[in-house]
Amino acid sequence: MADAAPEVDVPPPAPIADLPSGDPIPSSTPPSKPPKRQPLPLGALLAALPSNLDSFLVRLEKCLSTPSGIDTVMLFLCYASKLSGSVLSSLSQSALRRSAREWIALVAALPRGTTVVFSSPAAAAAAGGGKTALPTSAALALLLSKRLTSLSSLLSEARMIMRLWSLLGMYFWARRLLRHTFSSSTTPTNTTTTTDKPPIPTPSKLATLLEYLRLALCITFQSLENGAYLSSRGIMSWTPAEQGRAFKWSARFWAAYVGIEIGRLAAERFGPSSGAGAFKAKTKQEKSEWTKKTVRQLAWAPLTLHWGSDKGLVSDTTVGVLACIPGVIQMRDLWASTA
Repeated sequence: MADAAPEVDVPPPAPIADLPSGDPIPSSTPPSKPPKRQPLPLGALLAALPSNLDSFLVRLEKCLSTPSGIDTVMLFLCYASKLSGSVLSSLSQSALRRSAREWIALVAALPRGTTVVFSSPAAAAAAGGGKTALPTSAALALLLSKRLTSLSSLLSEARMIMRLWSLLGMYFWARRLLRHTFSSSTTPTNTTTTTDKPPIPTPSKLATLLEYLRLALCITFQSLENGAYLSSRGIMSWTPAEQGRAFKWSARFWAAYVGIEIGRLAAERFGPSSGAGAFKAKTKQEKSEWTKKTVRQLAWAPLTLHWGSDKGLVSDTTVGVLACIPGVIQMRDLWASTA
């Protein structure tokens, strides 16, 4: 966004007295005064706003006009805030530990018999007439980190609420898959067509089996997540221990789904049925889509193992970094689709 160029006062010419001579030489003409700045009318002020602000808001509204778009925006904001909060927390804690070491070294250097008086912020405010000292940068960073972490948790819960309806979409996924399976099994394979269009390739039995497996994994992990979340809100009767196990197994089924996706993408790129020649024949757009899908699944893979483990495998910072990768990819695609 390009801001309007600010008005700049024109400085008067350098006075004659500044010349490297003896006595000042009077000027024959008085120095010109800078033009007086006139107040801008309201219309000019509005016109000085960033020209693409309106288009930005229009595209943002388009991003938020569908459930998938809302989820993508929340995914991006959720893990961007989680990563920012984790980094700020690490930096602020490091600064506080360094300050503590310096303070301990200072106290240790005091002569024996010196009395050290600790004062709370409330006492300092009372002594100073109600005024408190400005918080340090580390304290401000820690406060901002806490707020960003809270925002991330809120967005994560909001996405979980939106996923409560995912089972409905999986029902239609199963219905389409069953219809396609039965229509493929009842269609004769030796029929000839009178049109010039090539016949639609029938998926292999392995591909069909993997599609059913993907569907079963999605239904299972979504059902477990829904039950655990609804129970945590008192809607279902699972105990906290059962909720914890359900969340872990939900992540494990998701990990299995991600593993199948990575294998399918690898077979598409390196498998004997496609080969390098077939992949090179793809369009630039198709290759780009394959790359984005692969990067997204490779980023989710360690996170599903982390969430499915008993004690976790990576830090919050690593979670934020890895989860930001699919968030950025999906957000870029969504933003480009609203141009």
